[in-house]
Amino acid sequence: MTRIKWNAALLAASAAVLSLTVSLTTATASAPAAAAPGPPPLEWTRCEGTGLDPRQECATVEVPMDHADPRGERITLAVSRIPAEDPEARRGALFMIPGGPGGGSIDDPSDKGWKLPRQVRDAYDLIGFDPRGYGRSTPVSCDVERGDLARTKLLPWPAPDGSVTESMATARRISRACARNGGELMRHISTADEARDLDRIRAALGERKISAWGLSYGSYVGAVYNQLFPHRTDRFVLDSNPGPDPTWAAGGWFAAFEAGAEDNFPEFAEWASAPRNPDRVAGTPAKVRALFLRLAARLDREPLPWPGANPEELNGNVFRQAMLDSLYDPDDYPALARLMRAVRRGTVPPAPQAPPESLLQNVTAIAAGTLCNDAAWPASAAVYEKGVAESRAAYPLTAGMPRNAPMCAAWPYPPKEPPVRITDRGPSTVLLVQNRRDVATPLSGALELREALGRRAVMVTVDSTGHDAYLANGNACGDRTVSRFLATGERPDRDVTCA
Repeated sequence: MTRIKWNAALLAASAAVLSLTVSLTTATASAPAAAAPGPPPLEWTRCEGTGLDPRQECATVEVPMDHADPRGERITLAVSRIPAEDPEARRGALFMIPGGPGGGSIDDPSDKGWKLPRQVRDAYDLIGFDPRGYGRSTPVSCDVERGDLARTKLLPWPAPDGSVTESMATARRISRACARNGGELMRHISTADEARDLDRIRAALGERKISAWGLSYGSYVGAVYNQLFPHRTDRFVLDSNPGPDPTWAAGGWFAAFEAGAEDNFPEFAEWASAPRNPDRVAGTPAKVRALFLRLAARLDREPLPWPGANPEELNGNVFRQAMLDSLYDPDDYPALARLMRAVRRGTVPPAPQAPPESLLQNVTAIAAGTLCNDAAWPASAAVYEKGVAESRAAYPLTAGMPRNAPMCAAWPYPPKEPPVRITDRGPSTVLLVQNRRDVATPLSGALELREALGRRAVMVTVDSTGHDAYLANGNACGDRTVSRFLATGERPDRDVTCA
């Protein structure tokens, strides 16, 4: 998923999405029983919002709520584009597939488009969209209790003693709220639904094939689209990649944080122990780690009041969540170091300013729908109790969260169809780009996806730290390789490492 970056105290304030990076399973490739009506031509208008490129324009596309019933109830998808800058060099449409689940890319042609090199902007219409249920598309909300919008509820942190009782209760509350308030659309939020929506957008644009840049969870959406519609794919960049296992949602999305934290914390610890660092917290990397674990344990026993935050205390799990969030981007290391120093003094920084509750409600509903509809999850507390105990022993930084009971442990709806399985059957149109140290989508998952795709893909491993490799936390070598592929189609002959 994409994450919501919290400001100062936890992390710098931000916008928009729950980026728990991630990859989730999906539905099968079986075709709908009846053909859907062809899409009408798009009516492009000026986009709402401020700070957008004046060339960006917006439209809506109607799609079936249930792709298995293409003539049934319809929902609306919001779509945006910036046309290719050189009509004579235009190759097609580049879909910017957002992370999440619980994020959109409607503003990405303006926000990220300027980072793309001119040769890429010349070749493609840049296409953004809000996935079904999100943002300016037909929205969905579960209207959950405010306390269940806390980051430490959306990621299932267990009690300080490892108990999963409260997490199971949270799962029941959220699931009941989604069943009560989410409407029929809640049953049709999934990765396969999003992939099929993308093909409807493709058809509405009049494109025979599409190219794509899928980021984090969006890379999984891209892989699923590539599996369902291989004849519709041109050049696909999958960036910051989860694994391909079709049962990945049944634990793997969260489990990635175990390896991710252990891969990335040493980088933070090295930085936080550097002698000339004004935010230095300890004299050696080992002492930084020991201090973090000691402070988290202290906050488990004695939380600090934190008026205005959600929850209104700085407890051990809030502290650990701040650590995970900071590891997405080395630029956020100072926020974590300052939080550690404040806790050591027994103080708290100002409460972080959360995004609007309406956004959090929307993100929560999309995350719940996608995670829980993509695959069946265990409903037994005993399964999670065993996993939490094993995880706490092996991965103390994440204290059992990655194997705890998520909201899906009490989900009322069974999956509509089997998950899509990513295979090596299809055209060779994929370039994977992956940072070596990524807290949300570790290298291990990307290597599994690379193996599953076989000859269909080439992988660029970037010796860099942070989530989002291309044009963000990667390096110049990786960026050049991806840009060359998008602009010219030239890929490395074999997997490469960008040191």
